[in-house]
Amino acid sequence: MDKTSEKSVLLADMLSQWARNAFKRAFEGTAYDFSNIRVVETANPAFGDFQCNGAMSLAKEMKKSPRDVAQTVINGINLPDCLEKMEIAGAGFINLWLKTDWLTGYLETLTDDERFGVPLYGSGKTVVIDYGSPNMTKPLHIGHLRSHNIGSVLDRLHRFMGYKVYSDNHLGDWGTQFGITIMGYRHFGDKEKMASSPLSELERVYVESYKKSQDDPTWLAKSREELVKLQSGDAENLALWHEFMDLSISELNKIYKRLGISFDLVRGESYYHDKLADTVSLLEKNGVARESEGATVVFLEEEKLPVCIIRKSDGGFNYATTDIATIINRVEEFKPDKIVYVTDERQQLHFNQIFAIARRLGCTTQLDHVWFGLMRLPEGTFSTRDGNVIKLESLLDEAEQRALKIVSESSRGLSESRQQEVASAVGIGAVKYADLSQNPQSLVTFTWEKALSLDGNSGPYLQYAYARIASVRDKYRERYPDKNPDKYKLQLTEAIERDLGIKLTRFPGVVVKATHGYKPNILADYLYDLAQTYSAFYQNVPFLKADEGIRESRVRLCGIVAKVLHMGLELLGIAAPERI
Repeated sequence: MDKTSEKSVLLADMLSQWARNAFKRAFEGTAYDFSNIRVVETANPAFGDFQCNGAMSLAKEMKKSPRDVAQTVINGINLPDCLEKMEIAGAGFINLWLKTDWLTGYLETLTDDERFGVPLYGSGKTVVIDYGSPNMTKPLHIGHLRSHNIGSVLDRLHRFMGYKVYSDNHLGDWGTQFGITIMGYRHFGDKEKMASSPLSELERVYVESYKKSQDDPTWLAKSREELVKLQSGDAENLALWHEFMDLSISELNKIYKRLGISFDLVRGESYYHDKLADTVSLLEKNGVARESEGATVVFLEEEKLPVCIIRKSDGGFNYATTDIATIINRVEEFKPDKIVYVTDERQQLHFNQIFAIARRLGCTTQLDHVWFGLMRLPEGTFSTRDGNVIKLESLLDEAEQRALKIVSESSRGLSESRQQEVASAVGIGAVKYADLSQNPQSLVTFTWEKALSLDGNSGPYLQYAYARIASVRDKYRERYPDKNPDKYKLQLTEAIERDLGIKLTRFPGVVVKATHGYKPNILADYLYDLAQTYSAFYQNVPFLKADEGIRESRVRLCGIVAKVLHMGLELLGIAAPERI
């Protein structure tokens, strides 16, 4: 295994290829698909560094016990340079141990690579990631956090793996809420409040107008008329729409700046409005859509999905029409290998229908819907319409204030401005990590205590781990100003050092799994595990009092952990201050 391949191919993949070849040689002439043979990391170091369970599935084919199959594989096998030994365990698992000297050299190679061995699997490929997508005229609340948070991490992960990424904030800027908002603004809007707090005023207007539409059919009908006028190009309604949009985007950008989120494209539903009629015509021309009871629909019995309306009986278009037009436009303009949508779980049926229709049109681009569980309050789901929301801006303010209390007590030597900067990083990091550390598909019940926890499996815990390492290296430089630990050979002499080294080598594979599995929590879990292992390392072996060489190796190992923590936190969109 040469150094070049070590930088571009995952260690588990290299071992998997070696294992496949070993199985093929042991059972030459067998018509078995050996491509499924895999080597994976072990969860428990007692069972080796890696494990292969290929004997389990092959045993059925060979009509032998898995242990006999495993024994046949390892009989007379030549171990690669990286392996110390291999053993059969349990029902027929093959456990593998790396040579410590080889592991040390491999870790040195990863350290010399600025990407720490993460392969560029996305090189030459393009992906469009659709996330965020808030409805305009409303302030962001904590329910908007997950799409922005998860989506921005997937954005960074794909870029890091070499993909050409187009991130698109597909704004809800052309829907029914505008008719309701325009109707309400005309009747009880406050221009002074619009000047001082535009989104709060627009939200107040929307909530009041929506409630009135629920009780008054006439009000609802007039709101729909206002929407039709807007979508037909009425000058007065368009002027209001532009005013609402400018104010909304300005307020959104303030929140995005705090969250460290940016987009390549900001194209709302309105961008595709002029393409909707042609989209329906294309569907009809290709026999995908047809008229039914005055509406234009797509029957999806073959896909075992409900009928999808793409033009209503009154001639109006809907979200389905817009999303089909969006796919067509993205495929033509960007020629992506895949398009990824990050929305909540309630959109699953919608995207199943849209993807099925796109495939009927001949779309071969990979279309993926990354859905996430809803975020709720302990008392139940919140809704802008009902007015029971926690504003995202308020959440971030509160997080920073709580973090500032901790930072001001633990870092009295920092200036007030620097304390505020660190508090911002810690507070916002805590909010982000509280979401990202959970499986995206899990239901999240939001509480202030959980979101702002600064202990245990949290963003601040990882930030503190990184800052502690910076402190160790500072102390080393103070005590040994004429020495550079990075010039010394890395040594893994203690079991805990070896465990830490193994954990570090797994970072590239974790990034790949988190990216292709669309699960930021895989990376978050890894970073927490790494930080815990580092803590055990720090507490159980001497550092600055160790003999020369061992001392420098351990300080250097600290630096490697810091590099991976910083890289991982950066991918999660969480800052890593040198001091907390």
